[in-house]
Amino acid sequence: MKKIGLMTALGFASGLPLALSGFTLSMWLTSAHLALGVIGLTANIGLAYTLKFLWAPVFDEVPPPWLGRRRGWLLTVQGLLVACIVALALSHPAAHVGLTLALGAAVAFVSASQDILIDAWRIESFAPRQQGVALAAYVWGYRVAMLVSGAGVIALSARTGWNAALLLVAGLALIGPLATFLAPEPDVPRQSGPAGFAARFTAAVRVPFVEFLSRRGAMVVIAFIIAFRLGEALASGMLAPYYTSLGFNRAAIAVANGPVSLAATLAGAALGGFLVARLGVGRALLATSLFQTLALLMYPALGLFPGHPGMLVATSVVESFAGALAYAGFLTYLSGLCNPEYTATQYALLSSLSPLALHTIGGLSGVMAAALGFIPFFIATSFAALPAMALMVVILKFYPPGEKGRAAF
Repeated sequence: MKKIGLMTALGFASGLPLALSGFTLSMWLTSAHLALGVIGLTANIGLAYTLKFLWAPVFDEVPPPWLGRRRGWLLTVQGLLVACIVALALSHPAAHVGLTLALGAAVAFVSASQDILIDAWRIESFAPRQQGVALAAYVWGYRVAMLVSGAGVIALSARTGWNAALLLVAGLALIGPLATFLAPEPDVPRQSGPAGFAARFTAAVRVPFVEFLSRRGAMVVIAFIIAFRLGEALASGMLAPYYTSLGFNRAAIAVANGPVSLAATLAGAALGGFLVARLGVGRALLATSLFQTLALLMYPALGLFPGHPGMLVATSVVESFAGALAYAGFLTYLSGLCNPEYTATQYALLSSLSPLALHTIGGLSGVMAAALGFIPFFIATSFAALPAMALMVVILKFYPPGEKGRAAF
């Protein structure tokens, strides 16, 4: 139970900075009356979440000077994260939007590094049969943190201003180092590698990638992971200006994304975990992803009820529930693809492919919304989710997950 509690706390630490470089930052720029094209760039500043596999081998190969391979690096990275959040909180986008975006990118980079280490600690600390419970604990902490740094910061900013609200997040980020200090270091034996740092590092980078890519159907799996969040990627970048254009103020948006939305998220994560156990990873992922695709239609439906707070809450609740429902199976699937010898590198590679669309194509969301109009744009995002569904059917037929979620290909 202690490790589950620590997993929840680390999930909180992981989720806290995400909104700061995403929806909350987008809302901050919207309140500063910046152009849609600039706001759309917030999707690109999180590119570190996509590229984190490039430096993940450092955490597998290079030992930190203290507290073990996972905890030592985690504490170092978490200290940097607190400093970056403080710097972002003290910036002023209306006067220096470039600096604010740069600091948001710095938060994303350090946050992505923290995610690499937390994911590695989770996979190495829990037996395969405990991974579902560990993921549920992680998601609960993660989503509570996103509520705090999302709806909580937005609501508080209406009273205190954005800078003070974001400084509160920096204080809460100290929960991460505390949990890391209390966590046990995973006891995972390492195979001896070639002598010399350069040779070891080359092996640490090359071998995990070659091992994964040598598997049958690897490219199909990679294409599915990239396409999985395409519809969400396009939609999420424009939510803040869309809500504002429909006449919703910061208080209404905070309420819609507040405790009710959190309850829906936690319910979705719990049901998703149950469906994985009951149906298996593959069938659960197909069913929940179909529901998530249909849930994207709530956004264009919201456009038919401008200024209606009940419809805004309903949209947020349905989308939160659907997203958590699908993500439980998706994360279990990714975890099962990892070779235990290369946990940090392979999981970083796979999990970074998932937001690739968000941090590349998602950057065009402002241009697309300006050209199409908001309602046609959000209808298009629903259709953008269909390629992933087609790839999923191919995977289930030809490259299905094996027992306990372990990939059979």
